[in-house]
Amino acid sequence: MGLLVIGLVAFAAVIGLVLFLVDRAPKRGRDALQLIAFVAPAIILLAVGLVYPAVRTAYLSFTNRTGDFVGIDNFVWMFTQPQILTTLGNTLIWVALVPTASTAIGLAYAVFIDKSKGEKVLKSLVFMPMAISFVGAGIIWRFVYEYRAEGFEQIGLLNQVIVWFGGEPLQFLINSPWNTFFLIVVMVWIQTGFAMVLLSAAIKGVPVEIIEASRLDGANAWQQFINVTIPGIRGTLVVVVTTISIATLKVFDIVRTMTGGNFDTSVIANEMYTQAFNRGEFGQGSALALVLFIMVLPIVIYNVRVMRKQKEIR
Repeated sequence: MGLLVIGLVAFAAVIGLVLFLVDRAPKRGRDALQLIAFVAPAIILLAVGLVYPAVRTAYLSFTNRTGDFVGIDNFVWMFTQPQILTTLGNTLIWVALVPTASTAIGLAYAVFIDKSKGEKVLKSLVFMPMAISFVGAGIIWRFVYEYRAEGFEQIGLLNQVIVWFGGEPLQFLINSPWNTFFLIVVMVWIQTGFAMVLLSAAIKGVPVEIIEASRLDGANAWQQFINVTIPGIRGTLVVVVTTISIATLKVFDIVRTMTGGNFDTSVIANEMYTQAFNRGEFGQGSALALVLFIMVLPIVIYNVRVMRKQKEIR
């Protein structure tokens, strides 16, 4: 507590000193000095917290655990090891299914409950998982999938339901490749509320006049949705899909909490942590981090381009 107070006091003192010096600066260059004074701390923090770690990680990806330069050996290892290839494949499956399912379910939910009775309550129920951390969600769903051998009392919800219907309990988190899909369900459960809220707001922003005009032209509900609503919310759809895609590429907590990456369920972020911090292979972990960055980059660039086009249209 004492260090926190000292840190806050020191921060306030530095800011006060900077403002005092800027205020005392000659009028001729005061505007430039004010700009530098307010922007410099942010640039310094950005350089220390983002730029330097990125450059350092890129360098480490070409070294071994002792720090010796090994060229592209870490990347050769990545694309030749069956375990890592499975990890890369799992990540691609996550990226293909989570944004698609979350956006589709969120959009359908937003359309069906729009202007219905109890709309706020129904939206709150779907959005509620967003308030839960990924670790918390992982623990909740681990209990849902929990397995006990046949003849023992089941504490997992799904296995208890299966037993009630006369079936045998299943090891949802162990049997590959289906365990990956059961993990994906958790991420979809979390992200659907995010997609629903944004898309619902976008749907309400579609001009009523255009919808009425299409109805007068004889368009049915499906044609109105495809030809009017979807084009009207395209920008929001792109934001939702790209945001969920980036979050999915970085998924770590759910896998780590529920399976620890075992049983062929590991993804890039989890494997990066395992290699770097559990096995001490910082070069291999950095190579995985670099690949993850390269996978995220095109999505970010596409999102920026779409947003710029939307601004130009407006």
